[in-house]
Amino acid sequence: MQSTRTFTDKVFLVLKGLGMGAANKVPGVSGGVVAFVAGFYEEFIYSLQKVNRKAFKLLINGRFKSFFQYINGRFLSLLFLGMIISYFSVSKLLDYLIIHYELYVWSVFFGMIIGSIYYISKDFKDWNYKTYLSLAIGIILGVSISFLDPAKENDNLWFVFFCGMISVSGMTLPGFSGSFILILLGNYVLLLVDSVNALYDTFIEIIKGDFGFVDNSERLRMLKVLAVFTLGSIAGLVTFSHVLNYILKHYKSITIASIIGFIVGSLGVVWPWKKTIFKLNQNGTFALDSSGEKIIENYQRYMPEWNSETGFAIGFVIMGILIVLALEIYGQKTRKRYA
Repeated sequence: MQSTRTFTDKVFLVLKGLGMGAANKVPGVSGGVVAFVAGFYEEFIYSLQKVNRKAFKLLINGRFKSFFQYINGRFLSLLFLGMIISYFSVSKLLDYLIIHYELYVWSVFFGMIIGSIYYISKDFKDWNYKTYLSLAIGIILGVSISFLDPAKENDNLWFVFFCGMISVSGMTLPGFSGSFILILLGNYVLLLVDSVNALYDTFIEIIKGDFGFVDNSERLRMLKVLAVFTLGSIAGLVTFSHVLNYILKHYKSITIASIIGFIVGSLGVVWPWKKTIFKLNQNGTFALDSSGEKIIENYQRYMPEWNSETGFAIGFVIMGILIVLALEIYGQKTRKRYA
């Protein structure tokens, strides 16, 4: 896994991190699908599961270079750099596009999910009663999750830590949308909007030499929430990667079939034609987050009528499929180069 990468490969790895970070923030879309289709999913899981007892021993003993090489640090650092950049750039752009061009954004993601299903299933030949059953269970779970009602917001730190562990599974399990799970748990706005905005505002203030935030109890609370959420995410990444590495090694066919089913089931979440249901206060007014935006509670799906808007949306669905096919071609070239 420690193959030498060219400068272009490193740039593309950061871009893949951007894609994973953006996908993880959009409800219904899984960063794991990006990893799977772009051809670095197994290396990603392999690298994460190297964060183990041996890695910590190397770190504690001050053998930082050995630690970095052991966990495939160059690969992980470039990937996570892209994700971090995404949360403060691409994801902000996505927020804007979803507000102003919601139908077309969901159409692109819907096409990407369809393309992902094709990509993952086209070379899968090990169909038997076990894999068909796993496929059916995956579809049922994916569809069932899309129709659950969201819970109320909860900023209890133990629950926030749990949210971090669960939501990050979207990076390791293709088809499992961590951000949509956060909506169901009631903490999407708290953890992916308010706390991220609090960190962004804090950075800007520090750069300007303004440290007034230390007296802002609400800001400090949000930063504490984000820190606990981040710790939960790290714990979840390491835990899920070890579990998935074991499952892929011993039950690969059943796992792949389940992933295909889960992604098929997630199509209901990303269905482009839906009305946004906003959270309302008791007096009937819209509930707003800390930045003044309406809080999304859920979505109501409907069948579209044929018009020019629908035609454009279908065009964006096709664009989404083509994006996945382009990622597949690049992923195949990358795998051949490092085989």
